[in-house]
Amino acid sequence: MGSFAEPQLPSHIGFIGLGNMGFPMFSNLSSKIPATSTVHFYDVVPESIQRGLKESGAVAQLDPCSSAREVAEKSEMLVSMVPEGKHVSAVYLDPKDGVLGATDLSGKILIDSSTIDTATSLQVGEETAKRHPRAHFFDAPVSGGTAGAKKGSITFMIGCAESDPHLPILKLLLSLMGHNIYTCGGPSLGLTAKFCNNYLSSSITLLNAEMFNFAIKSGMDPRILQDILKTTTGCNRNAQWANPVPGLSPDAPSSKNYAPGFKIEYVKKDIGLAIAACERVGAKLALGPTTWNTYVEAGQDDRCAGKDSKVIYRWIGGDEEWKEKFAG
Repeated sequence: MGSFAEPQLPSHIGFIGLGNMGFPMFSNLSSKIPATSTVHFYDVVPESIQRGLKESGAVAQLDPCSSAREVAEKSEMLVSMVPEGKHVSAVYLDPKDGVLGATDLSGKILIDSSTIDTATSLQVGEETAKRHPRAHFFDAPVSGGTAGAKKGSITFMIGCAESDPHLPILKLLLSLMGHNIYTCGGPSLGLTAKFCNNYLSSSITLLNAEMFNFAIKSGMDPRILQDILKTTTGCNRNAQWANPVPGLSPDAPSSKNYAPGFKIEYVKKDIGLAIAACERVGAKLALGPTTWNTYVEAGQDDRCAGKDSKVIYRWIGGDEEWKEKFAG
């Protein structure tokens, strides 16, 4: 019996968007592919392009481009990572400078890792199929925050089936930037998985903040509660590794004065996207609107604005100096 050939990355790869998440992803990519390869890249902010040239630690050759279209024309595979749906629309659909404005995208693979609304992602996918029938567009949002992006340990959720013939090359490329890669079934379902994750994560963070605050105010050492939750039905990963109470998870943002990994303002966007997606398919939500309002109000508080989303503990009045009470 013959064996299938291992996929090989093309020598020309594109990257669009060097923001908080995009820059470390770009750095991992450009430092892990062969020196004979070229990464063609673009960001709408000129300073970000200069940072990419100077601070990425690239092994590959770097080619700063003047537009998303130029990146697409020079690359065989490209990844985009931008903040919102309107930015994805601009990257792909702009008549003059967008990716789909390229003359020929035959056989090229386009990957969008942005967290955006499913409607925009589906529109870009449909326009790709219409204008460039031999090109292939995938949604592949990520989870793991900026810390995970820097470590190259983020999770990718790809909007494709396990049987997709492009999956081996997708996994090969994405594995340079992340550790866990999941196929979610079809177009926009990577985003569906992302919404589920972020809705749960933000809600659980708020619930942890509330109950650990309750325990402390009742006179209970929160370290005891944290230990109990390792084996009981209230067990959750966030309580152990990303607890919103300072000092309970040493490596968490809460223990570093809520230095932002995932800013509290981002929760507004992500839960809002999840709520809108649920409404679109008729999935009833009970907690969503309340959770969304809570984070929006906290993000407008001067004590919390610009901080990591775990700062929700501060907003509800949590005691950040709790250790003094339990010193004995």
